[in-house]
Amino acid sequence: MSQMNSVAGQDMRDMFSAATSWLEKSSADIDALNVFPVPDGDTGTNMMLTMRSTMEEAYRAPDHSAAGVAHAMARGALMGARGNSGVILSQIWRGLAQGLEAKESFTAADLAAALQQSAQIAYKGVSNPVEGTMLTVMKDAAAAAQAQVDTGNEDVIALMEATVNAAGESVANTPMLLKVLKDAGVVDAGGQGVYTILEGALRYLRGETELMRLRKPQIIVSDIPHVATAPQSIAIDEVPYGYCTEFLLKGEKLEPEDIKKRLVKKGESLIVVGDDSAVRIHIHTLTPGNILQLAAKLGTMHQVSIRNMDEQHQDFLEMQKERMPTTDTAVIAVAAGDGLADVFGSLGAAAVVPGGQTMNPSTKDILQVVEATFSDKVIILPNNKNIVATANQVQSLTEKKIMVVPTKTIPQGVVALLAFDYEAEINTNAEIMEKALSSVKTIEVTRSVRATKINGLKIKRKQPIGLLDGELIAVGDTNLEVVNQLLSRLGLEKAEVITIYYGEDAEVAEAEQLSAGIMEKYPQLQVESISGGQPHYSYIISIE
Repeated sequence: MSQMNSVAGQDMRDMFSAATSWLEKSSADIDALNVFPVPDGDTGTNMMLTMRSTMEEAYRAPDHSAAGVAHAMARGALMGARGNSGVILSQIWRGLAQGLEAKESFTAADLAAALQQSAQIAYKGVSNPVEGTMLTVMKDAAAAAQAQVDTGNEDVIALMEATVNAAGESVANTPMLLKVLKDAGVVDAGGQGVYTILEGALRYLRGETELMRLRKPQIIVSDIPHVATAPQSIAIDEVPYGYCTEFLLKGEKLEPEDIKKRLVKKGESLIVVGDDSAVRIHIHTLTPGNILQLAAKLGTMHQVSIRNMDEQHQDFLEMQKERMPTTDTAVIAVAAGDGLADVFGSLGAAAVVPGGQTMNPSTKDILQVVEATFSDKVIILPNNKNIVATANQVQSLTEKKIMVVPTKTIPQGVVALLAFDYEAEINTNAEIMEKALSSVKTIEVTRSVRATKINGLKIKRKQPIGLLDGELIAVGDTNLEVVNQLLSRLGLEKAEVITIYYGEDAEVAEAEQLSAGIMEKYPQLQVESISGGQPHYSYIISIE
């Protein structure tokens, strides 16, 4: 295992940039952890947007020392903080910056001390800190880092491993500390966010950036059994939620501690953080006007957001009531390219989620389309082997009944949709559609992104290559050569229909030449050519 004794500023910046991408991958899953009925159900999104702002500032920093990068991160986080979780996150970076003051690079001991500082500053920013939240996770993680240093360990990677493990255990334990989490059977969303950021940083230090592209963060599951409560039963408590009021106050000689004292009796969930020139304020209050009046005397307000939480709560309850069952099943397909979207639309898909090779949609992307469709029963066609697992996660996030037919290519998605029976119910349809997949073969032609040897083929960079049902088995100097190699391997005596979807970078003349060549060679076949408009793949060819 490689060791690392110090981390320079630019590496620190890249490490947290990788952590931000890692968090982005699970922001929808973290959103889904939020405990109803507190209407701030967007912790993952808020932390992700706060991190984006944090890193944008870090990349603009002229000073590339660890201290310079940390200060820029703290500034970016304060300016871009969203929601309760984002504001606390900004305090974590502020503590880190204080801990790394004047350091060109940092050692394991420096990092442990800075993480301790992060935890302390985060606690100070909240008017009444609650255990079982991201504060606890940060404190436990920092304690584990310090324990590593106390045993004489100087390896930054080993220190981060201990930190991440402790954060994970702390997240799993949050329901033991906070009854509302235990009742809902979920771990704390903000704590999960902190764990995911730390884990992303560790994976970067271990050199796992390629792996991070292919994988997605795990949501920690608490081993506490839970009894689901009906949403209505939680609403017995008639205390109004009021308004979630947030803004950034800019001015001169601002005093965060003084502002906090003046606001502490004026609402709940108060967080006041910042410095003498910019202060971020978050409060749940029944009278947002009074808060803004007070703030207006102190400086100028920016990014003001006032959300009526009672309305959000009512909307949620109404939404629960409105979910009346409908008999129809909607089919949603994933596809990249206007032409392919039109194909699925014309065959009766209720919606198309944009995505495919190199642009896999997130669970949230698919979930949003699922929630927006007319039906309570939805069949998803991922049309890509990298999207099947994502589609499978949607069921756990929605009240609707979801079936995923594991289509791995566009042609499989098309035959599945053609097999759809409007008279049948969803389970039967999913079976019929899945059976249809074996009736089609898929050829995909693209260009190699690097020189390599695979399956006995020697491939040059940018050379046309061909895949048959996902397996790379042909290479040639032209697209036509590759397609012909693959067709000759297929034995087309029993085939009936060939459909050629040509991509956004394919020449129409070449596509016509290709279909004419196939017709000449196999006169018994019905050959159709369609503009798919898909990126990266010159041709996707369906053989039925």
